[in-house]
Amino acid sequence: MIRLFVGLELPEAIRNALSALEIGLPGAHWVPEENLHLTLRFIGDVDEGEANDFHDALTGVRAPGFKLTVAGTGVFETGQRPHTLWAAVNKCEALVRLQGKVESALVRAGCGREGRKFTPHITLARVRGTSMERLQPVLTALALVRAEAPIDHFTLFSSQLGSGDPLYTPEAEYPLMPTT
Repeated sequence: MIRLFVGLELPEAIRNALSALEIGLPGAHWVPEENLHLTLRFIGDVDEGEANDFHDALTGVRAPGFKLTVAGTGVFETGQRPHTLWAAVNKCEALVRLQGKVESALVRAGCGREGRKFTPHITLARVRGTSMERLQPVLTALALVRAEAPIDHFTLFSSQLGSGDPLYTPEAEYPLMPTT
């Protein structure tokens, strides 16, 4: 079995800007710079045959390249408890279309439909044992983040979970069409 997801590898300019945001925040586990990415579609655990089918399907995705813009931060929470600090990504038309094409290709190849609405973001940290009230100054300070860079491909990643941070390995890259 292999655990897969489709995402965007972040250009160095964006990774550097986001990793510079790491500040001392009690209860926060920051994502290592090399693991920063934007998930287009989580697939999950699959066997080798399914992995090959999904790779073949993704090979047929045709979409234009685009400029990825990161601006601001936010928090996912359950009830009143925050659990994930993230960087906001501009939901440009090209990104939304790419995600839709990835989703369609995977569904045609036998992957179940994604039940959640696509919310483009980059996870910065997992937070525990803190309140929104305590996070507000951090969110205000981080809200000024701005970075952008061109995106010319998307990637099929494998993910190995262990006792530390997960290990994300690019399994295949799929080029996007050049923009004119």
